[in-house]
Amino acid sequence: MAVWGGYIALFGIAVETGVVMVVYLHEALQHRLLTRNRSARPILNKWPIDGAVQRLRPKLMTVTAVILSLAPILWESGIGSDVMKPIAAPIVGGVITSTIHVLILVPVSFLLLKRRALQRKCSGSEASVSDEASEWRCQREYRARAQLL
Repeated sequence: MAVWGGYIALFGIAVETGVVMVVYLHEALQHRLLTRNRSARPILNKWPIDGAVQRLRPKLMTVTAVILSLAPILWESGIGSDVMKPIAAPIVGGVITSTIHVLILVPVSFLLLKRRALQRKCSGSEASVSDEASEWRCQREYRARAQLL
């Protein structure tokens, strides 16, 4: 039963860091869209890296603090350790896997979802008009926006 307390704490940490990462990714995308240089060739997929790098240091500081604070509990063998170890073990393991998830999978998923939304927006906006000129315009607009992503 004590393990569930550890899982609840872990879920709170993981969800909070995931939400903050999405905020940083969204801000990096908005910054990229507002400050792009039209004459320079756009660097594809650079904005998710920028957003993740901004969040790297705070995430690693959080993970280090959690692991260093719970490591003595995991190594303890005295009175009360049988109660505390089941709480600390899932938090330590989950924080490590949460770091990988938040720093790698969340930016990649965010990039793929933004590209898909852009593609759907393009195909949905021209769905009523079926002539070739509007189709070509939509494809050109999609390619131009996709270079920003």
